[in-house]
Formats: sequence, C-alpha cells, structure tokens
Amino acid sequence: MAPKRKCRSGTERRQKRKMEMERTEDKGPSTSSAAMTAAEGTSSETSGVSTLSYDKKPKYSAVEPELPSPPDAPLSAEQLDRIARNKKAAQEKLSLAQTPPGFGESWRTGLSKEFGKPYFKQLIAFVSDERKRHTVYPPTEHVFTWTQMCDIKDVKVVILGQDPYHGPNQAHGLCFSVKRPVPPPPSLENMYKELSTDIEGFEHPGHGDLSGWAKQGVLLLNAVLTVRAHQANSHKDKGWETFTDAVVLWLSNNLEGLVFMLWGSYAQKKGAAINRKRHHVLQAVHPSPLSAHRGFFGCKHFSKANEILVKSGKSPIDWKAL
Repeated sequence: MAPKRKCRSGTERRQKRKMEMERTEDKGPSTSSAAMTAAEGTSSETSGVSTLSYDKKPKYSAVEPELPSPPDAPLSAEQLDRIARNKKAAQEKLSLAQTPPGFGESWRTGLSKEFGKPYFKQLIAFVSDERKRHTVYPPTEHVFTWTQMCDIKDVKVVILGQDPYHGPNQAHGLCFSVKRPVPPPPSLENMYKELSTDIEGFEHPGHGDLSGWAKQGVLLLNAVLTVRAHQANSHKDKGWETFTDAVVLWLSNNLEGLVFMLWGSYAQKKGAAINRKRHHVLQAVHPSPLSAHRGFFGCKHFSKANEILVKSGKSPIDWKAL
C-alpha cells in the first residue's frame, strides 16, 4: 500500500504543479517580469524619452517664423525736397512767432537764432514787466528803429553808443539821436561841431534826428536798447549787451569793408570782436562835454569814413542829409 500512495503523491504533485503554472499564465507576467518592465519604464523616463512616444508623431507649432522685412526704399528727390521745404516752413513760422514787434525783416533773417535763446526770452520778459511798473524808453515800437532804416546787407558805417536817453520824448531807437522837436543833447551838439569843421558845407540842422544817416546805411546802435525813465544804465546787464554783441558779430562775419566808429572805452570794448582784417575801425574819446576836448574834436572820423568807403567801391555817406 505504501508504494501506491507514493506513486499517487508523485502524480498529484505533478498535476498540482501543472495547475499552478496554468493559473500563473492566466494572471499575467510574473512579478519579476513586471519589475523588469517597470525598471525599463523608469530608465526610459529618466533619460527623457517616453516609451509611448514611438507610436506618436511629433507636434509642430502652428505659428510660422517671421521673415525679415525688406529694407526701406530710398526717398526720391521729390520727397526729400518736400521734407526740406516743410522743415524750412516750420522754422520760418517759429521764427516769426518769436520775433519782437517792430523788428526789420532783413535783420530778422540774420538774427532770428537769438530770439529762441533763453537769455533773450528772459530779457523780453524783464522789459515787459518793467513797462507794467515803470516808464521805459524808448516806446516799444521804437526799440528796434535801427532795423527799419536800411537792409542789414546795406550797412556801411557802424556807430556804437551805450544806452538810450532817459528823458521824455528823447530816445527813439537810434544812438545819439532824438526825436523832433527835442533839442540835440550835449554829445550830439559836439558831433555837429566836429562835422562843421570836418565836412565841407555842413550846417547845424536845427534838430537831433539822425534818421537821414540811418537810411543811408549808418547803423546807430546802443549796447543797451531800453532804460527806465530818469535812471541811466537801469537796464544794464539784463541781456541787451549779449544781443547787441551778436549784432556786431553778425556784421563782422557776414559783411565786408564796414567802418566802425568807436568813441570812448565802452564802445571800444564792445568792438573787440570786430575782424579788423575785413573792416576798418576808427577810435576816439567819447563826444561827451567831459571828454570831447581830449581827442574827439579834430578826429575827422566822418571824412575818413567816406574816404574808406570810396576806396572800397562804395558810395560815401552824405552827412549833411539830415
């Protein structure tokens, strides 16, 4: 009986082992196989490659890359000309807006750059405020009389003064000159005395208005162009000196053969920037009664100026035409 049981036990063991194997196959891969598969997956993920990516097509962005824009075409000659004309028109409009009242057109063209500078804007504001609180000479419409008498390019002679007369009805925008019927001030009387001995046939005109000279190209320019009534030099160092320096410099740089008459140390310092290779400078003491006898009388600047003008091919000044 014992051998039979052993045989059955062996058969049973084989059948049992076979059944276990069949059950294992039905359940899926073994634990070791699953572990191996998991390990492979982990390795693939670690390397950044998905095991599923082999079955899918790569995705592309729907936005196409921008192509470089073609270079701008060069402007035509007509376009460049139109741009230049528009720019010039804008500058002209700005210049007109900044030009003070009564300023001569030809002079504006030469000096308009000064009007936009901070010092000039502050100067005009100062004078405007002064007129609100005080009497200021000359009146607004006469401050720039010297720009209205002749074209800037027709200037032949320049006489420099200091500041306007500060009495009523005297100053009218020309240095040394006074409006009629105001009698000539002492310095102008001494100028007439010198003229009577220097220019043949000159006679005292009976007034002090020098507009006749200004219309012929004699620039009668004060260094300071306004003054508070009865207060000499009250508008000194407010900006006028900078502006009139610019006037003298423009004349020196842009014209030829001018005759500058510099009377007194103030005018002579003012004329330091004059190009003496291009222009003629005549110097003497001031015609004031305090100094005229120390060299103004007998200087003969009026006749000398005419001699220089004639040699330069220019017409002389008729000093008698007052």
